[in-house]
Amino acid sequence: MSVVTPWAQETSDGLARYLRDLWGTDVKVTLDSVASTGARRRNVLFSADDGTTVHGLVATIVPNPALQIQDFMLEPNMLRVAEAGGVPVPHIVGATTDESYVGGPFFVSGRIDGETVPRRVLRTIAAHDLGPRLAEQSGRAFAALHAIPVATAPDAIEVVTEDPQERALARLDESIGLLLQPSPVFSLAMRWLELNRPKVPAPITIVHGDIRVGNIIVSEDGLAAVLDWEGVRTGDPMEDTAWICVRMWRFGNDTLEVGGFAQPPELAAAYTAAGGTWDDERFRWWQILGTLRWGIGLAGQAFAHLDGSVPNVIMAASGRRIAEQEYDVLTLIRRQLRAAGVHS
Repeated sequence: MSVVTPWAQETSDGLARYLRDLWGTDVKVTLDSVASTGARRRNVLFSADDGTTVHGLVATIVPNPALQIQDFMLEPNMLRVAEAGGVPVPHIVGATTDESYVGGPFFVSGRIDGETVPRRVLRTIAAHDLGPRLAEQSGRAFAALHAIPVATAPDAIEVVTEDPQERALARLDESIGLLLQPSPVFSLAMRWLELNRPKVPAPITIVHGDIRVGNIIVSEDGLAAVLDWEGVRTGDPMEDTAWICVRMWRFGNDTLEVGGFAQPPELAAAYTAAGGTWDDERFRWWQILGTLRWGIGLAGQAFAHLDGSVPNVIMAASGRRIAEQEYDVLTLIRRQLRAAGVHS
């Protein structure tokens, strides 16, 4: 069903003008649906008829460029690099910072069929017994990404100039200092992370920073694409593999540590088979840090509502999940202590 509103008409007209300018031919655009991707972005699924072919496309639009995390062109340029490196991603058709077309910068990519909503993703995985296959595909995707030479990344990418663990701890320490309400658990976790930094230095690779259920497309054949590259940077590759294992991204399937569909040894086996180097010590360290970081982020969202800077019910509701992250952090630290022979 096509979308019919004044905004939709203006957007379809703007996309048609852009594709006409890009392709050099008249294009008829029909909006199929609009999916919000948070406060910063809007995904518009549309069909573009160039007189010969009807293309299924997606426009990722940033209505307010001031809210963009990094330089806008970094994401589409990185998607091109990732595709060339063998990572499953949508193909970039075009990108522009010219706001005259749709009111903000945007890029157009090929449409890929599958599920992105976490509950639907997990139902698809269960219905087709995709857990082992998805673990293998995810491991290969991580390995392909981390094998891409940093020198080939877009110029706008944030490049690590210090130890990524030290940088992450410094940023977390600053964030904890801004909390309106202290958390003894978060303070303890910071201390544990500082005292248990991995002994082996991290290799510096390109990292996505947010690969998880919700940022991937899953079809009946498994992993179809990795989405949401706006936070791409360089860092420790184990940070990527650990982030998908934070409990928040299991969406209730807590016994399956990797996104609610597999276990870390399955992911590690696929990652190493595809050429990656797995370090369990760094992986577990980043899993704790990622859980702590998400807890601090939730606290920051809740306080942004409370102090009136971002009054929003979704931001307010984030506060109820802080205790979950505190529990998860303590559980993960206890597991590490027991693995080291310390029992409480």
